[in-house]
Amino acid sequence: MSQAGQPAGVRLNALLAESGLKPLDAAQTGQFENYLSLLLRWNAHVNLTAIRDEDGILRRHFVESIACARALPAGIDTLLDFGSGAGFPGIPIALCRPEIAVTLAESQGKKAAFLSEAVRVLGVGTKVYSGRAETQGSRFDCVTLRAVDKMERAVEAAGRLVRPGGWMALMTTEAELEKLHSASGAEFSWSSVIPQPGGDGQLIALGVREINLPA
Repeated sequence: MSQAGQPAGVRLNALLAESGLKPLDAAQTGQFENYLSLLLRWNAHVNLTAIRDEDGILRRHFVESIACARALPAGIDTLLDFGSGAGFPGIPIALCRPEIAVTLAESQGKKAAFLSEAVRVLGVGTKVYSGRAETQGSRFDCVTLRAVDKMERAVEAAGRLVRPGGWMALMTTEAELEKLHSASGAEFSWSSVIPQPGGDGQLIALGVREINLPA
C-alpha cells in the first residue's frame, strides 16, 4: 500500500481515470498488482528499470503501456515486443488484450529470466524469446518498441519482422519521431500519432507496412 493506504490497483485506476482512460476490471487490476509486486522484488537485485518507486512505475510504465495496448488496432493476432526489458509494453498488452498472442524478446539473460517468471506468475499464454529479436525467424502482425538501446537500428531491424499489412508501434518522444520514421524505411506508412498521458512529449506512433510496394 502507499502512504495514503491505497492498494496499488486503486492508485493505478485513479491514474488511468486522470489520463482519460477506462479503469481496469477487477481481474486485470489484480494481475497488475501481482506484476508490480514481482517487479519491485526482482528490481532490488536485478536492474530491470531505473524507475524504482511504486508510483513512478504505475505512472510511467503501467499507464503508458496500457494506453499503448488500447491504441493498437483491432485484428492483431500476433505481436512481438522487441527488446522487452522488464516487459513494457508487452506484458500489459497481454493482460489488456488477451486475444493477442504476445512474444517477449529479450537478449539479456537476467531480464529474460524475470520475464519467464512474470509470465508464470501472471498465468498468461505469453512466450519469452531469450535472444536477439531479429534472430527468432518469424513475422508478426505487430511489433512494439519502447526505450530500446540504439533505437534507430532497432526500428530498422524490427521492420523486417512485420508481415505485409502489419503494424509497428513505437513508444517514443516527439523529438525522436522523425528519425525513427526514417529508420523504418519506405515500406511503412505512419498514419497515427497518439500523445501519451502526462503531456511531456511522450507518444505512441503507429505505422503500417504497405503491401504493394516493389520487392
